[in-house]
Amino acid sequence: MKPLLLFTLIFLLSACTRPASGPVAATALDGPAAQASQAGQATPTMSSPAAASTATEATAGETAAAETPMVEAAVVEVAVIEIPLAGEAGKPEAELSGMAWYSDTLILLPQYPTRCGAGDGCLWGLAKADILAFLDGSRREPLQPFPIRLLAPGANKLKGFEGFEALAFAGEQVFVTIETKPGKMLGYLVSGSITPDGSQISLDTAHATAIEPQSGITNLSDEALLVAGRRVFTFYEANGARVNPKPVAHLFDLTLAAQGTVTFPALEYRLTDVTPPDERGSFWGINYFYPGDSQLAAPDPLARQYGIGESHARSPIVERLVEFHFTENGVELSAGAPLQLQLTDEARNWEAIARLDERGFLLATDKFPRTILGFAAYP
Repeated sequence: MKPLLLFTLIFLLSACTRPASGPVAATALDGPAAQASQAGQATPTMSSPAAASTATEATAGETAAAETPMVEAAVVEVAVIEIPLAGEAGKPEAELSGMAWYSDTLILLPQYPTRCGAGDGCLWGLAKADILAFLDGSRREPLQPFPIRLLAPGANKLKGFEGFEALAFAGEQVFVTIETKPGKMLGYLVSGSITPDGSQISLDTAHATAIEPQSGITNLSDEALLVAGRRVFTFYEANGARVNPKPVAHLFDLTLAAQGTVTFPALEYRLTDVTPPDERGSFWGINYFYPGDSQLAAPDPLARQYGIGESHARSPIVERLVEFHFTENGVELSAGAPLQLQLTDEARNWEAIARLDERGFLLATDKFPRTILGFAAYP
C-alpha cells in the first residue's frame, strides 16, 4: 500500500493550502509522551480496549463477547482528566456533540443550539490558554466558555430534526452535519462561515446536502466529519461487519457537491467524532460501545488482536480512540493498538474530540452521564 497517495493527491489536485482550523499535532505514534496533570494521573502507554458483551439482558451480545478471544496481557489504560466547566455549557442540557479548533479557540457544538440563547442559539468557545493553564496546574477554578452566536435560519425546521452532530473548519468556512428522521434516518451536510473574531457563525441551511444512511438502525447518521484540502469527508456512525458490511466515507467538495465515496474499514461499535488529519494523512476517532446498544453488539477484532485493560475486563463498556489514515484505496485503520480510556463507574458517551498540540486529546460527552470536558494524554 502507499499510505499517503490518496491524501497527497487530495492536496495537490486541489492546489490549496491546509485549512487554518487550529494547531496540527503529531499523533500518538510519533509524538512525545505527555505528562500527567496535577491530578496525579500516571503517564499512560499505548493500549487497546476489549470488546465485551452487551447489556446483561441481551443474550446476543453475551454470545458475541464469548466469541471474542482476549489476549492475556497487561494493557495500561489512559485516565481521562476532567476539566470542569462553569455556566450553561457545563450543564447536561448543553448536550455537546462536536468540537473543533478555530485558531486558538476550542469551539464546542451543542446538539440543540437553541437551548443556549435566543433566536437560533449559540455554540460555545474556550480559549486554548485557559485549557493549558488548567492542565498545567496554574488555574484550578472551572473554565467559563463564552457564547458564539449562531445564525442558522430554519435548521431546526428540517423535517424530523434531531440536532447537530459534527463540526469542522477550513479557514473561516464552517461545516456541520445535522441528523434528521423524516421517516427513516437522514443526515445533512451544511456549510457557512465564522467571523474573523470568532464571535458569530452563520450557516446556509437553504443549501443542505442530504447524506443517506448506511444501515436501517434508528438514531444513526453521519456523525463525524473532517476537511482535507478542498474536500470534506463524512463518516457514518455504525461500521461493524454485521450492521454495515461495506462501509464507506462520503466525499464532498467545499461547495457541498457530492464527489462519491471512498472505502472505510470495518469498525465495531459507534464512531462518534474524528480529528482533522495531520500532515501524514492520519486522524483519530472516538470508538464507543454502550451495553444498551444491543444492535451493535458483536465480536471485536481489535480486542482480539491487542487485548484489554483492567477496567474493560470488568465492564461491557468500550471507550477508546482509534487511528485511521488515508491510502490509495480510501481510509484504513492504522497499524498499532487503539488508545484505551480507563473506565469509571458510569458509561461516558464521548461525542467530541480534538487534538491538543503534542499533549493528547480533548474529549467531550453529551448529557450521559453528564457534561464532561476531558483530556487524555498521548502515551
